[in-house]
Amino acid sequence: QVQLVESGGGLVQAGGSLRLSCAASGRTFSSYTMGWVRQAPGKEREFVAAIGWNSVTLYADSVKGRFTLSRDNAKNTVYLQMNSLKPDDTAVYYCAAGPGVVRTTTRYDYWGQGTQVTVSS
Repeated sequence: QVQLVESGGGLVQAGGSLRLSCAASGRTFSSYTMGWVRQAPGKEREFVAAIGWNSVTLYADSVKGRFTLSRDNAKNTVYLQMNSLKPDDTAVYYCAAGPGVVRTTTRYDYWGQGTQVTVSS
């Protein structure tokens, strides 16, 4: 079992930055792919980024070049640095854990409760 707790969301103006954190419990954190998925009101969940056990990363085209995902296995934590934020980035951001670096959100087995990110224009 892996439990995930997100933090770092908030309100920011367009062009600003936020850093989300996801703290995980469990001894096998380092073996999991950690991902971020977001959901805007009235829309389906959307893959944002993922990082494998070996720090290989995968990003959605919509965030590539603006968001950076990293992990600290010693702290059981992943970080999503979000720069040049746009109003379209407004969503609830969920941390997720799964076996592979994939875009398919249903492949992730464990989920956090989510943190709200709001970008004002």
